[in-house]
Amino acid sequence: MSAGTFTPRPGAAPVSRMILAQTALETRMLLRNGEQLLLTVIIPALLLVLFSAVDIVDTGAGKSVDFLAPGVLALAVMSTAFTGQAIATGFDRRYGVLKRLGASPLPRWALMAAKTLSVLVTEVLQIALLTVIALALGWSPQGNPLSVAALVLLGTAAFSGLGLLMAGTLRAEATLAAANLVFLLLLVGGGVIVPMEKFPETVQSVLGLLPISALSDGLREVLQHGAALPWGDVAVLAAWAVLGLGAAARLFRWE
Repeated sequence: MSAGTFTPRPGAAPVSRMILAQTALETRMLLRNGEQLLLTVIIPALLLVLFSAVDIVDTGAGKSVDFLAPGVLALAVMSTAFTGQAIATGFDRRYGVLKRLGASPLPRWALMAAKTLSVLVTEVLQIALLTVIALALGWSPQGNPLSVAALVLLGTAAFSGLGLLMAGTLRAEATLAAANLVFLLLLVGGGVIVPMEKFPETVQSVLGLLPISALSDGLREVLQHGAALPWGDVAVLAAWAVLGLGAAARLFRWE
């Protein structure tokens, strides 16, 4: 045994290992938060079951669940990538967690990467659960899974940018109120539960430009109608992703 066998080797771990460790921590914190679970899992699942089982909204020809399942999947993405991330990051910023992590060996970009990976892990769990529920209700999904994955990733990028922008510029209490308000407004007016055709024609074109509308309509085109990748919805989501992430990168305040 050489003299240097047990000599400490001080220094930061590889960035990839730090990102994975922070991702695991962020995911555990999210899954242990009862309020976040209510927002990201329970509410979408209840909406799917309720509106599929009870004929409350006219969803057109075919089974209600075929129309509702893609919209609820879009709602799940928004609840995690936008609402949940905005609130959690806003309070991390308020309590100085971001400031302390920013001074650690973990680079700031790596912290944001870990938060994004945590969102994606949570979304995978959400989509798996909601898919099982929808299939039990008689859902018959169509389309290419790769198109669905592309829409989900673009939607995640768009909502993450908007959530980080809100969390990095507003006070935590304002972020909490604004994120929940936006969630409710987009739930009603984003084509998630109520078809866009039910709204006045004068506002349909405006509502169609919202990220939740583009994501729900795009998923519906693929999963309900078996269409190829809907490039119009992809363009809307990509534009929101560029604008949101770009603004968050410029305006985010760590303190």
